[in-house]
Amino acid sequence: MTPVLDGLIEDITDGRQTSDPSAREVRVDNPATGRPLISLAADDVAAALRAADQASAVAEAWAATSARERSGILMRTFTTMIERRELLADLISAENGKSHADALGEVDYAAEYFRWYAEEAVRIRGEVFDSPNGANRVLVTHEPVGLCLLITPWNFPAAMATRKIGPAIAAGCTAILKPASETPLTALAIADILRESGLPDGVLNVVVTDTAGKVVRALLDDGRVRMLSFTGSTEVGRILLAQASETVIKTAMELGGNAPFLVLDDADVDAALDGALIAKMRNGGQACTAANRFYVADSRHDEFVEGLVERMGAITVGDPAESSTQCGPLINAEAVRKAQELVDDALSRGARLALGGETPDGPGSFYPPTVLVDVPADARILHEEVFGPVAPVVRFTSDDEALAAANDTVHGLVSYLYTGDLARGLRLSARLEAGMVALNRGLVSDPAAPFGGVKQSGLGREGSHEGLHEYLETKYVATTW
Repeated sequence: MTPVLDGLIEDITDGRQTSDPSAREVRVDNPATGRPLISLAADDVAAALRAADQASAVAEAWAATSARERSGILMRTFTTMIERRELLADLISAENGKSHADALGEVDYAAEYFRWYAEEAVRIRGEVFDSPNGANRVLVTHEPVGLCLLITPWNFPAAMATRKIGPAIAAGCTAILKPASETPLTALAIADILRESGLPDGVLNVVVTDTAGKVVRALLDDGRVRMLSFTGSTEVGRILLAQASETVIKTAMELGGNAPFLVLDDADVDAALDGALIAKMRNGGQACTAANRFYVADSRHDEFVEGLVERMGAITVGDPAESSTQCGPLINAEAVRKAQELVDDALSRGARLALGGETPDGPGSFYPPTVLVDVPADARILHEEVFGPVAPVVRFTSDDEALAAANDTVHGLVSYLYTGDLARGLRLSARLEAGMVALNRGLVSDPAAPFGGVKQSGLGREGSHEGLHEYLETKYVATTW
């Protein structure tokens, strides 16, 4: 690491380090080297409840601030993040492992949520109208939902935080942010910039813990949390939904995905390959939106596979500290083990290896770009998120066959579809069971667009004006003036 990055880590963790050898710690490792970056004192249930105290103490005053004031804080935070994008990208690469180019892209994307919600904060509008029977007038307003618990994953430590923090602040809510224990430093850096930009103490509180289950349960049971926003696995989401139901907490859930990537017989194969690399290899495949299953028309299959092997085989895998690196490590050794397990399962069922497929020796949590062909329908990799740089390819002979395979999952976050016929693409998009469809594109994420899935991929939407309403309650006043 550079002295500047060392200095940033020291600044944002000031007061969170401990010299007590008996204290519980959260150790943050560099996935590229396996060596620790820093150890932080782990927040326990008592610390989390103190954060709730702080958020509750300022909640009324913060809700009463003008929309323009909240907007200004968010816009200043956006500007500062862009000014420091290189340093923030270095921090993301160090604790998350993604390449510097990917990390820069994440910083830009993450900052955009602050700019978007700075603009949306001043557009929270209600309505007034006469009731149909003429007996009264209906006055509708939107108010902050209250204290929000925001839980974010490790794969996009900046963007997953800002797309929750942004609308919460814009709406006038206070919040507790619990980042993943693997990547808490980026969250602390963003919170520091928000304070620098004028966010009052207590409005946003970051809890770093190694006992997430206990801490989250205590906060949900406390009675003051009124909204839970979670991004993570479907399995954990089910548990949190059950817990939140006990105190009837409003929830927004962005859960797992199993994204199909369809290449029809009339597709531009070169364009599909360009999109495939974005959809598959962004963050090394460690994204809920990552293309997980490739279904290619029989007439285009060999051409597509040949191009995919050539392009994925040319990707430089290595330490993000090296400027030539295009794909960094996976988050940890367990992620590598899971990727290898899914590859081995597919091979044992008759799939063939066209590229990669073997865990390399040496330090760091690396896994090579891998392409599997002739993957049978019962292979686990077609039904589970691989969360790594592995692309299983399956042939199909008709649109109905491709759609049936694409929709054969409990998930429904995003689908990718390539065709040369726009009308055909729109017809098939309507039949794909997904909250988002990338039609002739390899990327769907946009702060101005509603992000979210159907089926067991989640509830609610993030981004767009819809994401702001997740943090608002609607109030109706009947009056006869």
